[in-house]
Amino acid sequence: MNLPYYISKRLKANGNSFSAIVHTIAVTSISVGLAVMLISVMILGGFTSTIENKIFSFSGHLQVVKFTLNNALEESPFSSESSLLVSSDSLEGIRHIQEYSHKATLLRSEQEVQGVLLKGVGPSFDTLNFGQNLVEGDFISFPDSTYSREVLLSKKMGRLMRVGVGDAVILNFMDFSTKTPSLRTRRLNVKGIYETGLEDFDDHIIIGDIGLIRRLNNWGDSLVGGFEVFVTDVKKIPQVERMLYDKLDYDLYPQKVSDKYIQFFDWMRLISKNEVIFLVIITFVACFNMASVLLIMIMERTQMIGLLKAMGGSNKLVRRIFVYRGMILMAKGMILGNLLGIGLAALQDKFKLIPLDPQNYYMEYVPIMWDWPMVILLNLLTFLIIGLILFLPTRIITGISPIQSIRFD
Repeated sequence: MNLPYYISKRLKANGNSFSAIVHTIAVTSISVGLAVMLISVMILGGFTSTIENKIFSFSGHLQVVKFTLNNALEESPFSSESSLLVSSDSLEGIRHIQEYSHKATLLRSEQEVQGVLLKGVGPSFDTLNFGQNLVEGDFISFPDSTYSREVLLSKKMGRLMRVGVGDAVILNFMDFSTKTPSLRTRRLNVKGIYETGLEDFDDHIIIGDIGLIRRLNNWGDSLVGGFEVFVTDVKKIPQVERMLYDKLDYDLYPQKVSDKYIQFFDWMRLISKNEVIFLVIITFVACFNMASVLLIMIMERTQMIGLLKAMGGSNKLVRRIFVYRGMILMAKGMILGNLLGIGLAALQDKFKLIPLDPQNYYMEYVPIMWDWPMVILLNLLTFLIIGLILFLPTRIITGISPIQSIRFD
């Protein structure tokens, strides 16, 4: 029989005693602290994952463009028959490659005018991945000949231009191919409405057929402005980037989308640092509460400690009694904390109880990401850190004299 554990299970505080209140506070602080840590990790993970998915679904994980000293919004064209596209099926770590190009234009409706950037895409565009951003209508269709006369607008842009699905818009392009610049006009129909919540996309970009840009720029059918590369695992982005450097033609280079939109990723890294500080503070408070509880237990059980020592009990045995008791309280708190944290996260994930302002948070509700390895890691760290802290207050037991403690009142 494990004598210290047997005794520790019977060190229950009376319901009306001060120690009973302290025990309740200790269990509550651990449960609430762990629940808050779990929820914060799930929310931050969901928040980061949602933002990244919106960016990657719109621009890919990597973009391949041509070297140029030009700072214009429009890319320098190159052939889609490059070695990258030809060997894309055999490249490790790459899931999909699609061509694209940009061209500045003036968007007009019957009521409003706005300068935008037309993003031209082709039949290879991953519509399934982009579907999470489509809120109304359908994606543009690509005819076998000529180019599609359909376009996608953002929800914010459609509200500003006062147009919706099925309405017609006018695109005005400047033609600088001749000595005298001229205006070229195209009438397109709004096929769908997308929304990412990210101002860099929703405020400026409309999506159309790359064939239209080729026609306007007098490009051949094989020319593109760049490639968007999707990887199988976001953790392999640096590895795929290095591989592309070796395989691309000399005048092409890959660029990580996380570098292109670095403001979003720096912001998310800053939030992650704040979360670490937050978790450390919560863990410190829980450790302090447990240490205080053990000190109060030792003070209340001073006579029992003296009696055990007088009967031959060693300091190690007595210390183990209180460590076991602290672990029992910690286990109760952790069980309640997991039930509370996972339960609240499940309710939010299922019913979307807490809404958000998309203009400030880029999403309509608080997201939840079920990162079970992180949940297990938080539980293990909480158990180990608080478990180690439990040994500190029990050191005072070695200084308790059996004769004086038996007389202690």
